[in-house]
Amino acid sequence: MPKKIFYNSSLPRAGSTLIQNILGQNPDIHTTPTSGMFEMMTTCRTLFSNGIEWKAQDSKVMEQGFKGFLKDGLYGFYNNITDKPYVVEKSRGWGMEREFINAYDPDPKIICMIRDIRAVYASLEKKYRNNPLVETNIANWGDLTGTTTDKRMIVWSNNPPIGPAMDRLYQVLVAGTHQHILFVKFEELCLNPDAQMKRIYEYLEIPYFKHDFKNIDQVTHEDDKWYGIFGDHIIRGELRPVKDDFREVLGPNACRILEDNYRWFFNDFGYKI
Repeated sequence: MPKKIFYNSSLPRAGSTLIQNILGQNPDIHTTPTSGMFEMMTTCRTLFSNGIEWKAQDSKVMEQGFKGFLKDGLYGFYNNITDKPYVVEKSRGWGMEREFINAYDPDPKIICMIRDIRAVYASLEKKYRNNPLVETNIANWGDLTGTTTDKRMIVWSNNPPIGPAMDRLYQVLVAGTHQHILFVKFEELCLNPDAQMKRIYEYLEIPYFKHDFKNIDQVTHEDDKWYGIFGDHIIRGELRPVKDDFREVLGPNACRILEDNYRWFFNDFGYKI
């Protein structure tokens, strides 16, 4: 049975799949693709909170039972998948639910990959442009939304995958939960991977493993047809610095829109405007 389950709750297009596959080189770590466990656990919370059968019984007893149900269910799920001592569970929602996890599995460790938000949006824009045969329903010429790069910045800021992720990250900072989360910049991972991996192992409090950044096998697999054009979960086999081309892709006005809308992000994580 896994001794400890860790969490990967990262921004989209920020290297979450990459870090899962780097960690997956360690024979003691089982890493997941994008998991449905977050939705399963939070749905159980909804049912428990609203079910009159639970309300009609001793609340303290039921709460203790529910905590056991959540932890045993989570660990039992992975006990039937892997015999490795550690699991890294990937879903964007875990960061905001840190206190929920802490209630049934104390002191959860959560990794959050971040990236210059302009580069994240540029990645989405490139996916959009590179798939002209796919109708994404992003550009609506009837009400003139999403019809230009600038307008798509607004559409994406209010819709998945980036909108909810940024709202969650903002709330994590406001609530102070960020103090318990390890933030890893995608740019720094690419520039100095060994130093960043040592940070991760120190945070997880597990023995360090020497990774091979030139030969990264894909160990997590997802059928991207279910995620559409923005669900690219295929990694490169070698880790190397990525040139930031967001100014060329987005143009100066779209960059200014993001810089104004996400001033808190640039301030809190030290990205230069």
